[in-house]
This record gives sequence, structure tokens and C-alpha cells, in this order.
Amino acid sequence: MTCQQKQQIYDLLKTAADSVLGFKTKSFDPAPVFYDDPAPDSQTVQDTREHEITSKPSPAPGAAPLYDDLATGSVSTADSIKNLEKQIAVCSRCVLAKTRNNTVPGTGSLKPVVLVVGEGPGFEEDRQALPFVGPAGQLLDKMLAAINLSRSSNTYIANIVKCRPPQNRDPYPEEAEACSSFLQAQIALLKPKAILCVGSVAAKNLLKTEAGVSRLRGNFYQYQNIPVAVTYHPSALLRSADLKRPAWEDLKQFRLKLLELCPKYEDSYKPYVRQ
Repeated sequence: MTCQQKQQIYDLLKTAADSVLGFKTKSFDPAPVFYDDPAPDSQTVQDTREHEITSKPSPAPGAAPLYDDLATGSVSTADSIKNLEKQIAVCSRCVLAKTRNNTVPGTGSLKPVVLVVGEGPGFEEDRQALPFVGPAGQLLDKMLAAINLSRSSNTYIANIVKCRPPQNRDPYPEEAEACSSFLQAQIALLKPKAILCVGSVAAKNLLKTEAGVSRLRGNFYQYQNIPVAVTYHPSALLRSADLKRPAWEDLKQFRLKLLELCPKYEDSYKPYVRQ
């Protein structure tokens, strides 16, 4: 097989992966150097390497940076998140794009100890383009503050889907799947020490399970080597006061894990003040 044929296969696989994920994955980088069979002489190898270095395309002026550039640190996390938000803002992968007022990518610290993952925006979130700003969001802020976490200082908050499902229904599987690459990119860029899933929709989609909160809570799981805990959604606590005690037990257990992973995380805590 010639090096050109090998390169074509490699390019097809990389393009397919990027298309499925929705962003430039670094899984295929650094790109290998392909040779003809039998292997070329040393001068041909050197010429091939020089050609690859000099022929690498530069991003067009004003274009969003490639994901591999973001991953290697040539673009700041803040700029990377802004570029991702721009992609989310024009997304039309699923039917939720037709009924939204605003996309709701996420908010919080860009160097988070914790990433909180919910299910999707509600009425107020859709109006303000911010996650967890309604009554459930106010309760979430109190829950986080109880273990010295805050979207002002050490926590980032996002959802499984970035557009509001009509009448606040659960997102359909195809909607969650269409949006999954955005959350994957956020996790890759923000690099949280731990993830807290609030509600069954978040847990089922992130952990790829059919189990509900009552079965998942009390244990830690792994998502790309990041510890994941599951607790009840704040809206469930507003509906049923009986769930508040087990939710508090979940938070205390989560705090102990955070102290194990990042012993001084509480030093960075700053209370979140609503505008």
C-alpha cells in the first residue's frame, strides 16, 4: 500500500470521528507519517516530514481555532469556551433549535474544581441564556454553598442539552445525542476535578446507564477518569421535602471526595451573588 492510500484512510477516519463528535478530536494527533511499502529511503522520509510541516494549513483570519490547537494550549481556555459558545449559538442539529429563544451553553469558573451537569434549560434559563437561574437554580446555589462551591469561583454549570425542551419536558434521546459533543468539549477544555450530575437525565446520558438517581446515588463513577457523583435535581427537592436529607448526605460524601482530590479547594470559594 502506498503512503497516499494510507493517508487517505487516515483522513477518512479522522473526518468521520470529527463529524460524529462535533469538534476536532485530538485522538488522531499527532498525525503519523505514512510510507510506501517497502519503506522509502531516509532522504524520502526527510522530504515527507518537511512537506508535512510546511504544508500544514493556517486558520483563516477570524476563523474559530481548531480543537487540536485548543487542546495543546495555543488558545486560552476562555477563548476556547467562547468559540464553543459561538458554535452552540448557531447549532441546528435537532428540533429544539426551532423553539428556543436563546441557547444556554453554561456559566461559571473556567478553572473549576467541579462541573455540575443538569438536564436542560427551563423557562427562565431560555429567557436569560444562563443555566439554573429559576427557583431550582436558587436552591442549587444554596446546595453548592453548603460545601463551599460556587459558580463565582470554583464551579462550572452546564446541561445535557443547550436549548429548552418545550414545556420543560425531558430531552429526547436523539436531542441529547445531538448535543453530546458540546458537553464533551466543555469537559475536555475545563478539566474539572469532579463532576456532579443532578437528576436522572444528566446521570443517564453522561454515564450511559438506565439506572435512576435512587440506584446511582451513594457511589462514585468514572467519566474519562473523572470521578462522577449523582444526586437529586433541585427541582425534585422543591417538589418533595423528603429528598432533602438524602441529597444532603450525597453532598457531604461529595465534599469528602473533593477534599481527597483537591485538599485546598475551599480556599478558592467566593459566594455567588445573584444580580
